Amino acid sequence: MNWSVPRIPLDDWCDAALDWLTTALSDVTRAVSHTVSDWIAALTALLQLVPPPVVILAFGLLAWRVSGWRLAIGTMLGFALLWNLRLWDPMITTLVMVVLSTAASIAIGLPLGIAAALSARTWRIVAPTMDMAQTMPSFVYLIPAIPFFGLGPVSACFATVIFAMPPTIRLTALGILQVPSEMTEAADSFGTTRMQKLFKVQLPLALPTIMAGINQTIMLSLSMVVIAAMIGAGGLGREVWSAIQRLEAGRGFQAGVAIAVLAIILDRITQQVSRRVQPR
Repeated sequence: MNWSVPRIPLDDWCDAALDWLTTALSDVTRAVSHTVSDWIAALTALLQLVPPPVVILAFGLLAWRVSGWRLAIGTMLGFALLWNLRLWDPMITTLVMVVLSTAASIAIGLPLGIAAALSARTWRIVAPTMDMAQTMPSFVYLIPAIPFFGLGPVSACFATVIFAMPPTIRLTALGILQVPSEMTEAADSFGTTRMQKLFKVQLPLALPTIMAGINQTIMLSLSMVVIAAMIGAGGLGREVWSAIQRLEAGRGFQAGVAIAVLAIILDRITQQVSRRVQPR
């Protein structure tokens, strides 16, 4: 069927913009790629040098500190299972990429969320952008990562940051906007500056909501790092991808269980941290 309306060349515009950006930012992306690659390699090598029982005990103590003995025992049993399944090194690689991606998402997302909460104009720009980012298929984020950083863990981290950042931005803004007006009015009546009101009133009261956003960012980072195995990210995602390519159902299920165990541990720990920071 022939259409009389000319087609909008959206794909051509995207290709042209991506070509221009990769050329204009080649020096920057090269420097970022080398830096992030060095960080990933150094942290992974450092954690792999530490004996697994020491890492298991350290996470158990962390879980006990934020929650109690039940979570501590579950955490240690979960990591012991990953060690027993001979998936310790891939788990460490995945954990490092999740931690770095989450840290970058928080470092970028928190200021954007604060700006969106304090400025109606910024919120009108950020809100539809977040809507589009959260509904975009996760595989799409892998496409621009490769021209900028090539195949490997750096591209995986880049795509993960873009994919996992929206919850931090949205829930940071939402937490600040939901602070009772009586509290902000009381702060204003005492003559606080805008920055004092933000750091001493709004952010402390919004912290539980912000922590919920960080929890979601961690979970999205883990899911995206696994998907990014298709572009050479490594870790547990590579185990899944390799099992799919070779039709090894048992190996794939084993890697899937390992990912689920790691996700549950990270989720429970961050949830308990979120509960501890709730105002009493």
